[in-house]
Amino acid sequence: MTTTTRLRISSFLERHRMKPSRRDLLTGASSLVVTNEAVASVRAKPQAKTTRPVFEASWESLKAGYQTPDWFRDAKLGIWAHWGPQCVPEFGDWYGRRMYIQGSDYYNHHVATYGHPSVHGFMDIINTWKADKWDPERLMGLYKKAGAKYFVSMASHHDNFDNFNSKHHAWNSTKVGPKRDIVGEWAKVAREHGLRFGVSNHAAHAWLWWQTAYGYDAEGVMHGVRYDAATRRKEDGKGKWWNGLDPQELYTGPAGAFTPPDGLKTIKDMNAYNGRSDQWLQIPPPNNPWYAKHWLARHKDLVEQYHPDFIFMDDYVMPLGQTGLEAVAHFYNENAKWNNGLQAVVTSNGLDDEQTKALVKNVERGFSNHLRAKPWQTCTCIGQWHYDRRLYDNDGYKTAKQVIQRLIDTVSKNGTLLLSIPVRGNGEIDDKEEKVLTDMAGWMEVNAEAIFETRPWDIYGEGPTRFAEGYQSEDVATGLSHEDIRFTTKAGVLYALAAEWPNAPYLTIYSMAEGSAQRKGRIGKVELLGHGPVPFELGMDGLTVKLPEARPAFTPVLKITGEGVI
Repeated sequence: MTTTTRLRISSFLERHRMKPSRRDLLTGASSLVVTNEAVASVRAKPQAKTTRPVFEASWESLKAGYQTPDWFRDAKLGIWAHWGPQCVPEFGDWYGRRMYIQGSDYYNHHVATYGHPSVHGFMDIINTWKADKWDPERLMGLYKKAGAKYFVSMASHHDNFDNFNSKHHAWNSTKVGPKRDIVGEWAKVAREHGLRFGVSNHAAHAWLWWQTAYGYDAEGVMHGVRYDAATRRKEDGKGKWWNGLDPQELYTGPAGAFTPPDGLKTIKDMNAYNGRSDQWLQIPPPNNPWYAKHWLARHKDLVEQYHPDFIFMDDYVMPLGQTGLEAVAHFYNENAKWNNGLQAVVTSNGLDDEQTKALVKNVERGFSNHLRAKPWQTCTCIGQWHYDRRLYDNDGYKTAKQVIQRLIDTVSKNGTLLLSIPVRGNGEIDDKEEKVLTDMAGWMEVNAEAIFETRPWDIYGEGPTRFAEGYQSEDVATGLSHEDIRFTTKAGVLYALAAEWPNAPYLTIYSMAEGSAQRKGRIGKVELLGHGPVPFELGMDGLTVKLPEARPAFTPVLKITGEGVI
């Protein structure tokens, strides 16, 4: 989902920076504090249910029987292979849709590299996807060392191509392209490495997303010539590589008023018309009742074949209305059978407080500005969702430090981070992406105990940086500084995770100033993870720690122990 599209659905708060005074901290720094009831909620281990619920396809039923499993609350970090045939051109996200938009960089790249989309369409890109250098065993080893506790494979994107051995959809990776069961191989390797396994399903929007492929050039020598989706039929494949396949099953068919009509004379007019299909609607196509039934059959097949622990729905609340509720109820019931009790997680965007009783809220490329009472997830990528060689060439990836800063902020607010590492069309990751993973692994070797299986403290943190609430907000976010400290707890221990090393050899936690609600119990020892005990003083301004010259990791983490400190 693009920034432009999603901002039509949900606006986010204006970012602002505020450096709290000592008085603010002493009075509780209200934007950082949650109620005692909420703190108890986020720390508590839920009681096991004695009977297995049977879920029905309604919000009431899903809410009544669901609670987030402990494995997800403990996991904190997942890695996502947002990988499919759109990675072949190595030109970024939504290539399949945008290659049909005349005047766009994607269209220009496609024409120069492959030819006009009336002749060489996206289905031809699929045929060139070979994944000939894909080594899932090696990649999973890197992901695990970087800290991943769950792994997510993209099962089907908006391009409507299934990366698994689908019983209901011939356009799948076992029949076209790599001729391999991508989801099946990922699942096997992830579980062999002890990771929970998940899938992402983005295909509910394919019917809108593909309408550009039914368009044409509004200007130039190819004016009026419809693109391949509008002209190719099953019978046209006789004697060709796609013999027996129906292009209309992939491209989903024209969608009435969403399909560009004849007679548009300018690129501007065509782009305006394409805006109709750029909406993020959660409804089935009005002229195609088969579509939702087909999507549900494919989704159920995915669940029943691969037994995922986790499903990422790339939707706003629920895909395809009632059909989405049927999909979630089916998954919960199946998962409860496999595990003799529900261990399932489904994430979606835009959930309100009531809906988070049934699913886990996802915040795509965004933040929470407060400590949430219920577990939640943010997902982001070190580059573009689909591989983009331009980011490699221009050093455009997030660094490992930026990822870790994002992780500690998320975990301190009762969240989990799902991180995408873009995979090239051939199945490799590049050397700069691998460095991000190895640098993350180095940090985890020192500081993992402050992340995994932790729960939030009374407050999520302190410092001047306040993030805007909501998804697609990371592009306007300011970076964290050494004054920004985040907190986690585990087994009576308080961890203080600073976003940067301070300029001086001292670090002060002002939340523990005299008179603060967070100054409680008796501190017996403070340790710098990776180093050992460090001198400390509990004064009027807070807890001040003297740091050594040696820096065991690229951000410091303090371990604070004593009686009643949390």
